[in-house]
Amino acid sequence: MAVPQVGVLIRPSKPQREPMNAFAPILVLGGIAGAFAVGSVGISVLIGPSRYNRAKLDAYECGIEPLGRRGGARGANRQRFPIKYYLTAMLFIVFDIEIVFLYPWAVSFDSLGVFALVEMLLFMVTVFVAYAYVWRRGGLSWD
Repeated sequence: MAVPQVGVLIRPSKPQREPMNAFAPILVLGGIAGAFAVGSVGISVLIGPSRYNRAKLDAYECGIEPLGRRGGARGANRQRFPIKYYLTAMLFIVFDIEIVFLYPWAVSFDSLGVFALVEMLLFMVTVFVAYAYVWRRGGLSWD
């Protein structure tokens, strides 16, 4: 049995540091990205040219001039903006979301089991039924 010596100071051990929070790097990266975005907009406002004219302030939609203002000769010769662009964008979003769900499922397919296979098959059948419906209704024809 060890007997403590007289006159010897015993130093307490240093407190253990807690490990870094797992989300700290993500928060730092988000802060840097936010600062870069705000800084870029702020610098462009400060040093960018501010010569405005009517053409720059007018709406621009994929090279097709939008519907003109009510009255006046300028609005009389314009056409309506085709709704096909919006439908195509919505279809792209639907099928893009399908890929977003398919990719993680494919990466971890081995560990998911039969239940996940059945769920993904049901999901794909639902999406393909929607695809067939849009195709049948002519939503994919570009006329």
